[in-house]
Amino acid sequence: MEYILIIISAIFVNNILLSQFMGICPFLGVSNKLSTAVGMSGAVCFVITLATLVTYLFQYYVLVPLHIEFMQTIAFILIIAALVQMVEIVLKKVSPSLYQALGIFLPLITTNCAVLGVALMVVTNEFSYGGEPHMLNLVESIVFAFATSLGFGLAMILFAGLREQIALNKVPKPFQGIPIALVTASILAMAFMGFSGLV
Repeated sequence: MEYILIIISAIFVNNILLSQFMGICPFLGVSNKLSTAVGMSGAVCFVITLATLVTYLFQYYVLVPLHIEFMQTIAFILIIAALVQMVEIVLKKVSPSLYQALGIFLPLITTNCAVLGVALMVVTNEFSYGGEPHMLNLVESIVFAFATSLGFGLAMILFAGLREQIALNKVPKPFQGIPIALVTASILAMAFMGFSGLV
């Protein structure tokens, strides 16, 4: 039951894009087409989950025993950048077609603050559901990271679909481009607020 609460809370109630406003750059920049939004969502899902696993282990098996927790942010940034580079190299060797499909998305993930945000939330125990803070163990951390990345993907794909539909309609000139995208994002965020009492 606890895992279900974590998943529902991470995807709908505390959506990283629409409630916590992390990862807004790719949300606005890569959501013009549904295909690019799906590719970015898949890449972010993989990297957030892997980065959370590695940073969690690094925090509790390296930083805490050495009493250098203050190095957490710098260490996590370096770990995320190294992971993205390793994933890029492995994909290029193992699956060139998938590497070509992801294209520019993998390097973009290095600068996505959602990846760092989830890793920091997990180790600083800022996750809560039901109004009470909750310390996550390793399995719960991975479930939380995966569910958060699914929430990121859901918001990206919904937003991209809405933007494709808006592009087919006549939008008043002052609202064309980013203004109508921001209005659409705010309405989508309000829709997700309806889940706030769920968990």
